[in-house]
Amino acid sequence: MAREKYPTTAPLTPRRGVNLTYILENNGVYGLTKGQFSATADAGSKSKRGVVNRDAPVDTVSLALQLGASYVARSFSGDKKQLVPLIKGAIAHQGAAFIDIVSPCVAFNNHEGSTKSYDYVREHNASVNRLDFWPTRDAIQVDYQDGAVIDVPQHDGSVLRLRKTHPEYDPLDRVKALNYIAEHQAKGELVTGLLYIHPDADDLHAHLNTVDMPFNQLGAKQLCPGAAVLERLNAALR
Repeated sequence: MAREKYPTTAPLTPRRGVNLTYILENNGVYGLTKGQFSATADAGSKSKRGVVNRDAPVDTVSLALQLGASYVARSFSGDKKQLVPLIKGAIAHQGAAFIDIVSPCVAFNNHEGSTKSYDYVREHNASVNRLDFWPTRDAIQVDYQDGAVIDVPQHDGSVLRLRKTHPEYDPLDRVKALNYIAEHQAKGELVTGLLYIHPDADDLHAHLNTVDMPFNQLGAKQLCPGAAVLERLNAALR
């Protein structure tokens, strides 16, 4: 889902901090073509017809981290308690946000041998944290078990509270996040939760110092500030 639209290519969007939330429905299969493997299908997984995938998968969360997204998460469509706050946090995040949601295709990819089935994901899910989201800084209450806690205030006054289930995991370190994901992927484990967040990230508007009002609503005075201002701009480009 996109909060704003810009004339830019998708790979450049995270790096430039475009204020978008990408939600990927990841089922590892091309259902419209009757069950062909998709680019995210794991090597060694079997199709409904028994064909084994030989190609290495594209790990979308690692790709998002490498492209510069400042909010990266992964969850499972069967885990509403983890997923809903992650989506709320992504929408509130000021910058490029990406969530990979493993969503088993019940028609073509929810059988024994599939690594995107409900049973497989539940058995191999390695959750690093649980997230609570508050739109404002009102009283905070949690019902999770004891563990390390991180509060991450957002630009709009909302608060993300991370309740760690793996105390050694640091969602504020991009490099460690990449290594952690790769290590557990090698074990056949699917790491879920808020994998990375840059708490002080700025979006493209902040980078370019644009005004809050849409350009098509600006008046002539704002769009044509005068010859003196134009001269200073031209001088700065010489």
